[in-house]
Amino acid sequence: MEKHRCGWCVGDPLYEKYHDEEWGVPVYDDATLFEFLILETFQAGLSWITILRKRENFRKALDNFDYRKIARYREDKILELLADEGIIRNKLKIRATVSNALAFIKIQDEFGSFSNYIWGFTNGKPIRNTLSDYRHAPANTPLSDKISKDLKKRGFKFVGTTVIYAHMQATGMVNDHEEHCFRYHEVQQA
Repeated sequence: MEKHRCGWCVGDPLYEKYHDEEWGVPVYDDATLFEFLILETFQAGLSWITILRKRENFRKALDNFDYRKIARYREDKILELLADEGIIRNKLKIRATVSNALAFIKIQDEFGSFSNYIWGFTNGKPIRNTLSDYRHAPANTPLSDKISKDLKKRGFKFVGTTVIYAHMQATGMVNDHEEHCFRYHEVQQA
């Protein structure tokens, strides 16, 4: 019997695997939260499948998303990244990755972890939405507006409210799986 998935991922094996194994699962690990945040910032203005197809290239190019290493990147590394055809070669997004790593570390210093900070906006619990169709999911919410504004105040770039809402969906801060999707109840249990 075939599993019913959210309509946005159906038909592409990479999308389906990401949907089935990662999307919407609550993430409390700082390294993973940083990876998703950086991928979401690179996705701004592009499709998520484009980013997924380049994810392994990003891992290689960005030292496996090690924010401590990224925070120390200098101009020679930035130029190397700008020449890397395997990733999105947007100068502003690449530079933002470095400054976001620095801001990420500052939040860790202040809150003990980035996870404590970001999950503090939901009291540590996922928000459970009830969507019959993924096309009814919002692009942003008052909460994503609030988080975006706070991150920008803390020096983050490319963290507009739509990027932040996508990050919230990806990392399970909000469950936007369709109600009839087999993952809807599974991610609540995670």
